[in-house]
Amino acid sequence: MNITPATAEQEAMVESFRKYLHAEVRPVAHAYKDRLIPRGTVLELTQAIADFGLPGGAIAEEHGGLGLPWVTQAMLYEELARTSADLALVVMINLLAAPALLSARPEVRDRYLPGLIAGKSIACFGASEPGVGSNVADIRTRARRAGDHFIISGEKTWITNGSYSDFLICTARTGEQELSHILIDREEHGYEAHNIDKIGFSSQSTAQIFINDARVPVGNVIGEQGMALRHTLIMFERARAHVGLTSVAIMREALAASIEYATQREQFGKKLAAHQLIAAKLAEMATHVDASRLLCYRALALIDAGVRCDVESSMAKWYATEMAVKVCRDAVQLHGGNGITRSFNLESYLRNAIIMPIPDGTTEIQKLIISRGLTGVGAFV
Repeated sequence: MNITPATAEQEAMVESFRKYLHAEVRPVAHAYKDRLIPRGTVLELTQAIADFGLPGGAIAEEHGGLGLPWVTQAMLYEELARTSADLALVVMINLLAAPALLSARPEVRDRYLPGLIAGKSIACFGASEPGVGSNVADIRTRARRAGDHFIISGEKTWITNGSYSDFLICTARTGEQELSHILIDREEHGYEAHNIDKIGFSSQSTAQIFINDARVPVGNVIGEQGMALRHTLIMFERARAHVGLTSVAIMREALAASIEYATQREQFGKKLAAHQLIAAKLAEMATHVDASRLLCYRALALIDAGVRCDVESSMAKWYATEMAVKVCRDAVQLHGGNGITRSFNLESYLRNAIIMPIPDGTTEIQKLIISRGLTGVGAFV
């Protein structure tokens, strides 16, 4: 199913990447199913993947990227997520961090961006805190000014890439009513990361991060000081489209497995696909996949056009992630007893899908954003 019209160049890029993923990444993903992929192995893969345009595809050539549209980069990302959703999340954070670094001071940008684009370093973002989830304005991590430095202390949680990371783009309070993004170098400034066990995505790092009086130069502020909320909203548009696309990739794998099973398995003297209820289920699954995919690429196309798309990216995120839960649940049901065994991948797809409605704003938050965009009336005081 190719629902996004692609140029010959895009198709060639995706096909070349697909062949590499099948030969090199799929065996690693299989070997580390439900086990944390070691950081060294992750770096080997991210450096190889960088040659195909992730995470620097959408970065201008003058800054070391390929100057690709976000849509083209997303086509590559979707293929990676189909092969390994865990590794895709690692790369997703890096491809979100790369454009964020463009707003850093030149000396900071030139120090961290090349390694990130080359897949030689790994980034993470620190917004969520214990007791502070979707309401970023309540963040407690503080950055106290001390001459030419900030002294930063706080705790972050649910941080993708946490234990893998070389640096953290930390959302911190630089004033009573002021939040800023500050880059904290793990080796130079220091922070601790401890992995969190989850029901899915167990092959990648989601961590708690502890920052204890990290002494960071004032020049490490990303963007303008005090503008973290504004920058976060822009980043969320990109992040939510990619979270949605990760869910699309999971759904596509579940659907492909279901089609193969339904056309091979026989019950009551005929193929499963010949039973009307199964045929209807497959049709519904395919429609949910395509609708979700279209929503994600619409948001990405708006990003390419330079148009704000908080409503469209929220639609893509909530619909794709919730449909992933439904489609993967239906895929398990279609497989019967085989669907709940670890010898089939359906249970893994479902466990991963269940997680996706939560990060980067829950489904409930997305609906509030959409409603505010439609009515102009916010649900938050």
